[in-house]
Amino acid sequence: MNASRTARDRARAELTQEIKNEARRQLAADGAQKLSLRSVARELGMVSSALYRYFASRDELLTALIIDAYDAVGETAERAAEKAAEGSSPRERWLKACHAVRDWARANPHEYALIYGSPVPGYAAPQDTIASAARVPLVLMGILREANPSPAFEGPPLTEGLAGQLRTLGEQIAPGLPLETLNRAIVVWTQLFGMLSFELFGQLVGSVDPSDEFFDHTIEQLADFLGLPPTSRPADQLNT
Repeated sequence: MNASRTARDRARAELTQEIKNEARRQLAADGAQKLSLRSVARELGMVSSALYRYFASRDELLTALIIDAYDAVGETAERAAEKAAEGSSPRERWLKACHAVRDWARANPHEYALIYGSPVPGYAAPQDTIASAARVPLVLMGILREANPSPAFEGPPLTEGLAGQLRTLGEQIAPGLPLETLNRAIVVWTQLFGMLSFELFGQLVGSVDPSDEFFDHTIEQLADFLGLPPTSRPADQLNT
C-alpha cells in the first residue's frame, strides 16, 4: 500500500469516527427517531452528498452505532471476566461481569437505550449486528460451561416447543450445555438487562433507588439460580 493510499484511508477512518461521534451526540440530545444524515452533515459543516459517501442511509449509520455499542459493552464484560479469571471462581467472574456491564450502562445510557431500549420506528437491524449482540451472552455461557453448575432446586419441566428452541440455540452458542442450564442462562440474561433498564429509565425511583445494594443482592441471587457455588470472599471485594 502506498503512502497516499494510507493517508486517504486514515483520513476516511477519522472522518467516519467524527460522523459517528456527532450522531451519538444527537442521539443523546434528541433520540434515535430524530437522527438524520442531513442533521449530522450540517453540524459537521459537510454537504449531505459528501456524508452519503460514508453512510448510504440513516439506517446504515444506526447499524454502525448499534454494532459499536454492542461491541463496547461486550468487550467490557469480556475484560471483566478475563481480569478476574486467575484464581477466581466462576461465581466471582459472573459477579465481575455483571458489575462491568452495569458500569458501562450507567456511563453510556444513550447507547444502552439504543441497543436495549425501545425499537427505532422504521428500522430493522440487519444480520450484521448479531455477532456483536452475542458477546455479553457468550461471556455468561463461557462461565457456565466452565462451572458445570448444579442448581439447588429443579424448575418446571421444559415444554417440547421450548426444548426445541433451546436445542437449536445451544447448537449455535453453547454445544453440550444442558438445556435446563441454557434456559436458566436466558432467564438470568433477561433479568439482568431488565433490572438495568428499570434503573436507567427511572422505574426504580421511589423503591430501591439508589440501586447499588439491590443490584448486588440480585446478581447474587441470579448466581444461586444458575447454580454457581458461593464464594468465600466478601461481596464488597468483588466490585474492584
